[in-house]
Amino acid sequence: MEENQVVKIRLKKFGAKARPYYRIVVQDSRKPRDGETIEEIGYYHPIEAEDKQISFKEDRAKYWLSVGAQPTTIVKHLFNKQGLAADGTNIAK
Repeated sequence: MEENQVVKIRLKKFGAKARPYYRIVVQDSRKPRDGETIEEIGYYHPIEAEDKQISFKEDRAKYWLSVGAQPTTIVKHLFNKQGLAADGTNIAK
């Protein structure tokens, strides 16, 4: 990868009008939101029941955070809801 390339952990939108769902993806920040991704690590379904809304591979999220990937504000919030801090460490629920 180039030195100035920034890798982001962000949401990629899918679904129909008024029924969105998102995949949590690792992506080059210069790519469009729904463009090519490096890796898909989970999903977020905002209209599901509270316990079924968020699912992601915690080990892959920790890896990407440890190598410098920057989560967006919303992804950081989702990680915190699941007990994962923005630096990749577990926090008490």
